[in-house]
Amino acid sequence: MNKKLKLENTGVLVVLFTLTFISILPFLWMISTSLKSNGALLSIPVEWIPKTVSWAAFIKVFTRLPFIGALANSTFITMTSTTITLISSSLAAFVFAKFEFKYKNLLFTLFLASMMIPIQVTGIPIFIILTKLNLTNSYLGVIFPTVFNVFAIFLLRQYMKNISNDFIEAAFMDGANFWQVYWKIVLPMSIVPLTTLFVINFMNYWNDYFWPLIILSDPNKMTLPVLLSKLNAQYTTEYNTLMAGSLVSMVPILIVYAFAQKYFIAGIQEGGIK
Repeated sequence: MNKKLKLENTGVLVVLFTLTFISILPFLWMISTSLKSNGALLSIPVEWIPKTVSWAAFIKVFTRLPFIGALANSTFITMTSTTITLISSSLAAFVFAKFEFKYKNLLFTLFLASMMIPIQVTGIPIFIILTKLNLTNSYLGVIFPTVFNVFAIFLLRQYMKNISNDFIEAAFMDGANFWQVYWKIVLPMSIVPLTTLFVINFMNYWNDYFWPLIILSDPNKMTLPVLLSKLNAQYTTEYNTLMAGSLVSMVPILIVYAFAQKYFIAGIQEGGIK
């Protein structure tokens, strides 16, 4: 029996290792390509390990492209959008979870229904609204739609419903107002889902290509995904430079996840248990 169990465990490990290797294979190809010279890019057979390591693609990213400016734009837009999303979503979730008002369930159902509509469909009316408000070609035009994040509201509401009402009622009895209860009680007790949402939204906003491409027309305001897309020319594509820029653009996401992984994993586990 033990021998059979050991063989089964070995088989599971082999399958998991194979799937893991397949999943990271594109990432290894990115690293290999970024370290190749232009002449070695299309060599046959493919050089998974470059014969000659070249840092020319990374040098070009920082010297010949407006990479630093795009990095600053992406950082500002991503951090601002993520912060606004967490604040607006947590406020809405707090109201939906702990307060009773007319048509609450109907309104929340409509919120959930809007999740089924992709951004490609709602993009046109949102763009028209932003145009009438003179917010196109501005950072605010990119950030404005992040005020409404239905998934974040849904996730936080499900978590806040499990916060005991005794804490909130006691705070109100002691003279606390709505904002004090929200800031000093609800937010600290919701740090796990908030951190999870921070990581998820940071990655989504950082990698967003569709919306900044539509809203921003000034090259000085372009974000990293838009800048990297410019390397795909009509006739030729500098794959080594594209891969080098993509690797560098991954660093902020890795840093954020490294600092928040404790709460992120706890939030995923807690959500799975519930």
